[in-house]
Amino acid sequence: MAKLYIALVDTPGVFAWMIRKTIRINYIHVVLSLDGNFQEAYSVGRRNPFIPFFAGFEKEDIYQIHRAFPTARYKIYTIQCTDRQKKELTHQLRHCYRQRFRYHYCIIGLFYLLLGKPFYQTNYYTCSSFIARILQEHGILSFPKHFSLVTPRDFYEYGQGRQQDIIFEGQLQELCLLVNAHRLTNYMVYPCH
Repeated sequence: MAKLYIALVDTPGVFAWMIRKTIRINYIHVVLSLDGNFQEAYSVGRRNPFIPFFAGFEKEDIYQIHRAFPTARYKIYTIQCTDRQKKELTHQLRHCYRQRFRYHYCIIGLFYLLLGKPFYQTNYYTCSSFIARILQEHGILSFPKHFSLVTPRDFYEYGQGRQQDIIFEGQLQELCLLVNAHRLTNYMVYPCH
């Protein structure tokens, strides 16, 4: 068996505040990572954390996000998949990243989401709809609704039902420190005698 990592993110800002009010939880963004150190983490969101107007498919950089949102909070849990599912998913995510400027944030879909009506425009997604769709396509995780109606709340509730799989909950600053510590142990040089 292999693991994937789902991160739920709580960031400040006006747009985040609107999403938070709509879905009624603090976590308003979803990220899918192939590794526990978030070296290969993907989402549909801001292309640059400092600029809210340009969004699409991106590789997340937790350090850049920390610089933009020092008070951001993360909640991370694991989901199981087969080695083959992870290999195929990895291939697809890397392909999407190479084609990332073809993918856009689906602003109009937010209005359909409020109405509870499925809406899909080719290559336009919210963070949660993209991850819901790709996980469903690979038979890893599915929700009982059209992928365009999946919100961060659905990922939050799924994670709440799997308390044993939650591996981190806290400030992004703490996560960055933990990731750095893990990286250091991977490159540790043993002292000479």
